[in-house]
Amino acid sequence: MSIEENVQIVKNFLAALGRRDKQGLLALSAEDIEWIIPGENWPLAGTHRGHAGLENLLQKANETVETSYPEPPEFIAQGDRVLVVGFATGKIKATNRTFEDHWVFAITVRNGKLTNVREYIDTQALVRASEVDASPRP
Repeated sequence: MSIEENVQIVKNFLAALGRRDKQGLLALSAEDIEWIIPGENWPLAGTHRGHAGLENLLQKANETVETSYPEPPEFIAQGDRVLVVGFATGKIKATNRTFEDHWVFAITVRNGKLTNVREYIDTQALVRASEVDASPRP
């Protein structure tokens, strides 16, 4: 597939993610997709594998976080890799605390399907928003 086609597939995936369209996301994902979210003390952190792992991740995300993307992301592509650079704001549902997150997704597309997603996110901002103790930090 061409670089332009790979970018369009990633754009379609992100649009489906924004609509919370589970079937659309699964249709654009390889059966053995691997989605890696680094970090600790954050409910979405970990390596999520296959369609079952993707479905579990989507369910956890719906239960734990509200996110919006006030600016359109930037797409940088080479070969089968698409980097998506963006900014998000959101709220952790359990604590009602907000966060701002500058992020990069490194996505691999093969044969028209996403095979790997690795998030580079502001895990510190997300962990802070997830902490139950809301006392101010020095």
